[in-house]
Formats: sequence, C-alpha cells, structure tokens
Amino acid sequence: MSSTLSMTPALITSDDVEQSHLKTRLARAERLNKTRALLLVLPLLAFIVVFFLLPIGSMLVRSIQNPTLSIYMPETSRALEGWNGHALPDERIFATLSTEMLTLAREQQLDRVGSDLNRVQSGMKSLFSKTARVLSKGEQVPGNMTDVMIGIDSRWGKLGTWAELKSMAPAYSPVHYLAALDLQYNDQGEIVQQPESRRIYVPVLLKTLAITAGITVLCMLLGYPLAYMLATLPTKASNLLMILVLLPFWTSLLVRTTAWMVILQSNGVLNSTLMKLGLIAQPLDLMFNLWGTVIAMTHILLPFMVLPMYSVMKSIDSSYIRAAHSMGASPFRTFLQIYFPLSLPGLSAGGILVFILAIGYYITPALVGGRTGQVISNFIAYHMQTSLNWGLAAALGSLLLLIVLALYWLYDRVVGISNMKLG
Repeated sequence: MSSTLSMTPALITSDDVEQSHLKTRLARAERLNKTRALLLVLPLLAFIVVFFLLPIGSMLVRSIQNPTLSIYMPETSRALEGWNGHALPDERIFATLSTEMLTLAREQQLDRVGSDLNRVQSGMKSLFSKTARVLSKGEQVPGNMTDVMIGIDSRWGKLGTWAELKSMAPAYSPVHYLAALDLQYNDQGEIVQQPESRRIYVPVLLKTLAITAGITVLCMLLGYPLAYMLATLPTKASNLLMILVLLPFWTSLLVRTTAWMVILQSNGVLNSTLMKLGLIAQPLDLMFNLWGTVIAMTHILLPFMVLPMYSVMKSIDSSYIRAAHSMGASPFRTFLQIYFPLSLPGLSAGGILVFILAIGYYITPALVGGRTGQVISNFIAYHMQTSLNWGLAAALGSLLLLIVLALYWLYDRVVGISNMKLG
C-alpha cells in the first residue's frame, strides 16, 4: 500500500511533463502554420501596398502639396506667412520679393516658378516675368520698391494679388481642394465661392454623380430580368444566355466603345435603320453628347450588374416560391414579398459595383460623350496630361475617393458588407 502511494506523485509528474511537451509542440506547430500562411499572403500584401496603398497615399499628399514658392522663394514665403492681409505688405516684403525674382531670373528659373504658380492662379507667370524684366533692365522710376513694383504693374497694388501669393506660400495648403470645389480666397483672405462664370468642377462633379446614378438604375432595370432568366431557365438555355452576357468581356473596352460610335453616329447603323423604317425623318443626335455616354456605358457595365444578381438568384430556394403559391399568393405578390427581398443582396452588390466603376470611367465619355458628355475623370486626365496641374488632378481624384468611401460606408450601414458574399 505504501509503495503504491509513493509511486503516485511520480506518475502525476510524468503526465504533467508529457502534457507540457505536447502543449509546446502544439504551440510550435501553430506558429509554423501561421508563418507559412503569412509567407503565402506576403506577395499579395506587398502587391496591395505597392500598387494600391502607396499610389493613393501619394495622391493624397500631392493634393495638398504646393511647394514652389517655399522652395524657390523661401524668404518671400516666410515673410508672407507673417503678413496680416488687411493692408498692402510693407516695404521689406516688396524688397524681398523683388530680390528673389531677380535671383531666379539670373538663374533662369523664373519661368519655371511662374508656370507652377500659374497653374494655381492664372496670370502669375506674366506678372512675374514682366516685373523681373523691368527690374533687371533698371527701367523703373527711382523710389522705394513698393512704388517701383506698383508702377511696373498695378496688380502689385491690389490686395488680391498678395492674398493669392500668401495662399501659395506654405508648402502644404488646401488651395487645390478650394479650386476643385470652385472656391477661392478673396482680398481679405477669406474663402468665398468663385463667380458663376468660373465655376467648373462642382457642376461637372454633380453631373457625373447624376450620370453614374442614372446608369446604375438603367443597369438594374435591364439586368434584373436578365439575371432572373439566367437563374430560372433550363441549364442548356441558361448556359447559352450566359455566353452572350460574357461575350463583351472577350473584346477590349476600346473596341466596344468604337463599335458604339459606329452605331450611334448620324449616318450610323441605328439612325439608318430607323430612317429606312420611316420611324424618324432626320437622324437622332446620339453622338458627342450625354445620350451617347449613357447608352455606351450602360451596355459596357451591364454584365457587372447581371453576374452578382445571378449568383444570388441561383441560390434562392424554389421551395419558398412553391410554398407561397400553395398558400394562395398570386405570382406578383410572391415576387414582391418573397423573391424580390431575397434577391436584394445581389441587386445592391451589383449596384454599388456598377456605381464605383462608372464614376471613374474615362475612355467611353471621352470618345462618345464629346464636350457635353464628359465627366469629372476627363478633367482629371486633362490636368494630368495637358495642363500638368497634378495638384488639382489629385484633389479631384481625392474627392472621388471620398465619395466612393462614403457610398461604401452607407452600403455597410443599410445593407451590410456580409451580404456581398455572393452565392
């Protein structure tokens, strides 16, 4: 008896040690599995960071960056930051600005600085060039620098000119966002709305949102019955119809857009057919306007609406429909109270997908829409490629990003992200 009792502690200690070793091996195995999973995900994570997060971060920084004045004219920039803006700057600021302008002119950098400032506020390049040219030749009337510069160009005697320079003095400022929202600084340094004749971007942005919403609604109206047919037809007919839906993906976006240009032009396929049938007396104006943009983009984006709805509709249990019919519900009531609510996740997922794609479209509005059918993405491309005002282009792009994020947040609040799990 005593020998049995004396062996018990030894047995318990051995079991504890074995359990401890087992826990250690399990923890090591879990760490190994997590490391393997991380290594497998690491290439995708690096891809997202390099090709997604970094470009977006660079765009956000560029949208508030305006370093020209602070880099090339640092003394003037610091002096303007201390200016109260209620009266013309003192003689010291006039003298500092003239000195740095002459220095830049000797170094052949003045044109570059003037061009950069001109992208933010038109007229700055000509003002700087004229002033520096007269100062360098010594043709000015003797006197203090305030009177000299005002004598060269009367714009130096206006508060608005100096208020514009003051707004561009910091290396980081909201001037690009103000321009993107059709706002500006007045002579007192206050943010005010631009004159109606100079308002460009807000009307275009509102038009872009209206066009995008209209295209989304059209895709819903056209895509819902098509997705329903795909989900309810026999397999053979459904597969054939699915091939027709996916057929546009086998051709490039540029080819599809060009095809619509051939169809919609005045002597194109559509107008020629309607005139031969006697339905119209003269060609319809469908090209280089809003109608052409809406028609072409609706066709191009329709598959992105159909596929999410089809995936959800295919998973709806038909026993719900049969049960509703067996209880005396009409087909319309069955659809309205049973089928349509069950298909809403696919409809909402397709809607947000089409909206996000449509709001950033560029090629189709540029080719089919012409001047009146252009959207905000065309102005972003113009500032990126032609005017080289990358700060304004980045600000416009950031506004689009903010709109998409707000829409995504609204979708999450109303529908729920979990409902985007299709199928």
